Amino acid sequence: MEIHRKIIFEGELDKNFLSEIKAKSYSEEINRCIQCGTCSSSCPMAEYMDYSPRKIIAMVKHGFKDDVLKSFTPWLCASCYSCQVRCPSQIKITDVMYCLRREAVEAGAYPSKMPVPALAQEMHKLIAKNGRNSELWLVVKMYLRLKDFIGPLKMAGTGIDLMRTGRLSLKMEKIKNTKQLHTLLKAVSEEAK
Repeated sequence: MEIHRKIIFEGELDKNFLSEIKAKSYSEEINRCIQCGTCSSSCPMAEYMDYSPRKIIAMVKHGFKDDVLKSFTPWLCASCYSCQVRCPSQIKITDVMYCLRREAVEAGAYPSKMPVPALAQEMHKLIAKNGRNSELWLVVKMYLRLKDFIGPLKMAGTGIDLMRTGRLSLKMEKIKNTKQLHTLLKAVSEEAK
């Protein structure tokens, strides 16, 4: 794999990025990071990440917004809380990762071929519309969104086995009163503004 380095000038950094993430993740303690590496050594997914959790925290602190939001790291976080439990500065690293995911989706900056953001967005749409998640339709919508037509074929055997045992249904699941759900969601979104 060839590594392409690019220089980022101080004027290109987002000076407000740290304060935004601190506020949105309720993690005021990010400033206390001593770059000890405990989070990265505790993370079971660190070897698959493009930036370690320690580096992501440093990049957030210094305003590397574009690089952080385009990173695979927040999407690979297993939410196991190992980093957070072991952090000597008590930084809520997992909460920061969740916040970075939300920011990446909002900015449209997440990795395009990564299935996790597509899965999360399609699941949100299904639940907002029907009040329930239908796994089969969720997976179909995710693969269509990713324009991956080979993926479902690879999983067909597992899908058939799940259908045969009653664990996967062709039926679109819905709650009884979707109108009430839509009213509630509308009120919550207006309250958030």
